[in-house]
Amino acid sequence: MAAIPVYRWRLAPDGYATRRQLHALGLRPGGQEVVAQIERPRRRRGPLIAYLYRVDLAKPVRPMTPAKRAALAKANRARRICPQCRTDAGYVIPAELGMCGPCAYPDEQSAA
Repeated sequence: MAAIPVYRWRLAPDGYATRRQLHALGLRPGGQEVVAQIERPRRRRGPLIAYLYRVDLAKPVRPMTPAKRAALAKANRARRICPQCRTDAGYVIPAELGMCGPCAYPDEQSAA
């Protein structure tokens, strides 16, 4: 594999975009290889790296089908159900807790 060009943060030439930038334009990489990368320096750790794709080779984002939309809604709904008390928390339950706030901190809820 040939080495790809590396650009500094905000210095990439026109015609290249990250996945997020492509998505904002309604595009996707469409199977093309990474053509370059940008590096954003950080003080205490290694640089952040973002891969770049050519905008002219990008393809339109595939439209959401009704089946995909239903599956996504079902998955998001499942993330709101507390496995402890089986109620809808009204928000996505944090993975760190694994349960809704009242189940995770019952002492704090009874004191309030």
